[in-house]
Amino acid sequence: MTSPARHLSQAAEAVRAFNHESITTDEDWQYAPHSYNAVGNLAYLVRMLAQAIEQSTSPAKSTHEHGRLLIDGGGDPDHAMTHMRTALDTAVQAAGLLSAAVDHLHSATASMGLDTRGLPGFES
Repeated sequence: MTSPARHLSQAAEAVRAFNHESITTDEDWQYAPHSYNAVGNLAYLVRMLAQAIEQSTSPAKSTHEHGRLLIDGGGDPDHAMTHMRTALDTAVQAAGLLSAAVDHLHSATASMGLDTRGLPGFES
């Protein structure tokens, strides 16, 4: 894949890898600050979703504007675009809500730390 869509494929693969690696707890994934860092990175990713969603429909919009959009089964291109725009508006709105929720989650984890008293490897 050499189109801009390959970046979304790579992002999806990175999220899949995170989901796989974060199932278990180890020394790099066990303390509250690890959550703060992960949620911060996730918040950054989620903040960009609305723009990515919007721009992912640009080729379909362009194809339609040039009168070249075909719909399976002989469907109406104008109707299909209206449907797509409605779905797009819903997705962009949902992305905005998700972004606000993950930013709130990030704030909620900001004050969390680790009490290292008595933990091996943290002796003073």
